[in-house]
Amino acid sequence: MRVNTPKGTRDFTPEQAQKRQYIFDTLRRIFVRFGYQPIETPAMENLETLTGKYGDEGDRLLFKVLNNGDFLKKADKSALEALDSNKLVSSIAKRGLRYDLTVPFARFVVLNQSQISFPFKRYQIQPVWRADRPQKGRYQEFYQCDVDVVGSGSLMYEAELAQIYDQAFAELGIKVVIRLNNRKILAGIAEVAGISDKLTDMTVAIDKLDKIGKEGVRKELIGREIPEASVDRIEEFLSVSDLSELQPMLADSEVGSLGVQELNTVYEFLESYNFSNELRFDITLARGLSYYTGCIFEVAADPEAYPELRMGSIGGGGRYDDLTGIFGLKNVSGVGVSFGAERIYDVMEELELFPEESMGGLQLLFVSFDEATHRYAFRWLNKVRAAGLRADLYPEPVKLGKQMRYADSLNVKFVAIVGSEEMKNDQVALKNMVTGDQEKVSFETLLQKFQ
Repeated sequence: MRVNTPKGTRDFTPEQAQKRQYIFDTLRRIFVRFGYQPIETPAMENLETLTGKYGDEGDRLLFKVLNNGDFLKKADKSALEALDSNKLVSSIAKRGLRYDLTVPFARFVVLNQSQISFPFKRYQIQPVWRADRPQKGRYQEFYQCDVDVVGSGSLMYEAELAQIYDQAFAELGIKVVIRLNNRKILAGIAEVAGISDKLTDMTVAIDKLDKIGKEGVRKELIGREIPEASVDRIEEFLSVSDLSELQPMLADSEVGSLGVQELNTVYEFLESYNFSNELRFDITLARGLSYYTGCIFEVAADPEAYPELRMGSIGGGGRYDDLTGIFGLKNVSGVGVSFGAERIYDVMEELELFPEESMGGLQLLFVSFDEATHRYAFRWLNKVRAAGLRADLYPEPVKLGKQMRYADSLNVKFVAIVGSEEMKNDQVALKNMVTGDQEKVSFETLLQKFQ
């Protein structure tokens, strides 16, 4: 039998897991700084909760969970005989793995509305699953790190989320471009182009601009039965890079003008804030998910800072005014952004941005020569652990060379060697495994060196 992980999933070694934890800890610290509280939701949701929230492409990428027991017993026989998987799935699967954290959060808000205060600010760091084609930076199981606030339509929160993105990536050491647009502007473009009924077709095509180019977008728009005259009008808008140019172009669209006004308000909130990264208005940003209704974000590593780096977006999100309404809670606006932990990890690994302290491994390993010194070392081990050091003791007093090789394999910087003389003088011989320097120290001196 060939042993392997399922397609699109990965194991993580202790070193990799420690680096990932460094990312999670950094983000968690910033989320808490801005007043967000943690929640958790189940890995599985009812399929009816998930379907219809991500557009047709998203629905196709949902992982379905077969019903318990003999799932074929209640299967739609006609669908089974016709090999109609779309019709069959509703009779054999009632649950699915969550596709993202936003829709489950909306469901959470509806079910727990009597226990939370609005506006409610939450962060969530959990895995999600998508039946996507695995490739570099894209996996079928991956973590998202989300911050959302529901219960307020204030554009202050859009400004706050831009700051969270800026501070998070600054602390992680990644130079990024934070792209900003508004779905109302896209709706206005569709209206001016005379294709309001094809807004979703337009946004899905525009969202692929960075992958297929303008000519590819044009072909896709035409392929979606959008008239060439309308495509020409859309292309005029896609060349705009300055928000001030948009107002006259959208003068005949009330919704489009409102989108411009909302973005201007966000920029006004940010006037006194000094960005470490670039915040850029980008009219081509569409965000394919159908639940966005206002401002939208997308973050990518700065191509000018890292011209050789090939990676897609490492964060995204936006305003969703209608999401909780789908679950029966009307008039609750929300806005949130997500950090793509897997891609952030890959970027930091490729650019060698993880600091040494992110390893979080052992600081000190005790080694001994015989049973008496081994038990003495164990007493020291208890004391240094109580003082807060990450320390361990090799489990047996075997040959010293074997114990030292073990220390090397763990990349431990310091080894405390305990022999009969050290035990007699209540000391250890502290060896720096990097420099080779060695000295005999007391317990108090040992702690001072690590402080």
